[in-house]
Amino acid sequence: MENRAQWGTRAGFILAAVGSAIGLGNIWRFPAVAYENGGGAFFIPYLFALLTAGIPLLVMEFTIGHKYRGSAPLSFFKMNRKTEWLGWWAVLVSFVISTYYAVIIAWAISYSIFAFNLSWGDDTEGFLFSEYLQLSVDPGQTGSLVPGVLIPLLIVWLVTLGVLFKGVKKGIEVANKIFIPTLVVLFLIIVIRAITLPGAAEGLQTFFAPDFSAIMDSSVWVAAYGQIFFSLSIAFAIMITYSSYLPKKSDLTNNAFIAGFGNSSFELLAGIGVFGALGFMASQSNVPVGEVVSGGVGLAFVVFPQIINEFPALNGLFGFLFFASLVLAGLSSLISISETYVAGLSEKFGLSRKAAVGLGGGLAALISLLFATQGGLFFLDAADYFINQFGVAFVGLVEVVVIAWFLRKLGDFQNHANGISDIRLGGWWKICLGGITPIVLGFMMFDLFKTNLLKQFETETGNYEGYTDGFILFGGWFVAAFALVVGFFMTLKRWDAKAVDEVKKEVS
Repeated sequence: MENRAQWGTRAGFILAAVGSAIGLGNIWRFPAVAYENGGGAFFIPYLFALLTAGIPLLVMEFTIGHKYRGSAPLSFFKMNRKTEWLGWWAVLVSFVISTYYAVIIAWAISYSIFAFNLSWGDDTEGFLFSEYLQLSVDPGQTGSLVPGVLIPLLIVWLVTLGVLFKGVKKGIEVANKIFIPTLVVLFLIIVIRAITLPGAAEGLQTFFAPDFSAIMDSSVWVAAYGQIFFSLSIAFAIMITYSSYLPKKSDLTNNAFIAGFGNSSFELLAGIGVFGALGFMASQSNVPVGEVVSGGVGLAFVVFPQIINEFPALNGLFGFLFFASLVLAGLSSLISISETYVAGLSEKFGLSRKAAVGLGGGLAALISLLFATQGGLFFLDAADYFINQFGVAFVGLVEVVVIAWFLRKLGDFQNHANGISDIRLGGWWKICLGGITPIVLGFMMFDLFKTNLLKQFETETGNYEGYTDGFILFGGWFVAAFALVVGFFMTLKRWDAKAVDEVKKEVS
């Protein structure tokens, strides 16, 4: 096993952490969530969630990686040999996400090219599903590979694996030093143009107008914690892996605050840009802004092409800038997601970095071909819903409960972080992680299971989106269970001898 890599500069680590946190969800999820949960008033629970869950969890994961100097599985193994499975669970959740996340980036690459001559036409929804994705089969059927998705998907994996091959300092750090500043500049141009469009003021008014009665609703607070949790790359094994490459003397708490507020600042910027553009679209259609608000894939690949069609000038340029922003945000996140299993495989099996990239990244790229077929969107939809809801959130809940309640490691982590950080952790940190965070995450999981139980009575099949039982079993539940089950199996394999020797040295 090669000597452990290290970040070249502190800025390199921060840009990589921020690049991991800033992803597609910042652009197409946050604006809609904020609007639907009180508008401007949503920022109160959002900020509270950031300070009581987001940053405390970032500090905890930064500390775990820095203290134990390993990937998530190795760090949990060093923490307590019985908890290695938890690290693998998080890694395998990331592995599954990487297989379909790459496909969405491939769509964005295609659309950045389509933007130049507005190839999507007037019927942007029909173009996406019928002409581009060629969605012509039933859920559970694959059909044939779609060349328009396959070719950019290969490009995505070539870039991602190429960066990972180069290593932490020469690959990941260099890539993020290019991607993140470029992303910010591109998106600032988009935002400035969006807020100068006719009707943009009405869009921003709709986005920021506070509905203070909403913050009395518990679901709004759950939405705030959910947004913080999913947008900061917590429980993906990413931050543990990234922080394990930090030098021995590193300001962990300060880094966590910078990464947390950096991510939230970009979300606010995205909200301004998106609602400025939505206000323009509403004014052009002569309808209220609320009628054109959407999120997710629909916002990015259906609504935004419609908005770009209506631009008074330079439609192609601004369309390219928007989708190029999605590509950069997606690539920085995909690189971080893939690094989790590259590091885990390298340490567990004693593989060289290149061998681990080839094995882990190659397998992920191969599986991702499933989502580039004519039925790929159905597989992507089911996998994303179940792995995010019953994978990431569940891992986060179990992680904090195991560490805070069973292993009682918060005191040790507090001492470690305080010993090398300018901002010292006080009792608030342990109260947040030992009380507030697990209670909120527990309520989120309870509400999630309850919601899915209610769906049994709301659709003909009783399943998510009305999918058939067989498709939900294999395309949804099986995917979520896969990460947990394989995680347990990975613990049966002994660690590479060099990794074990390193553990013995640190214990002694």
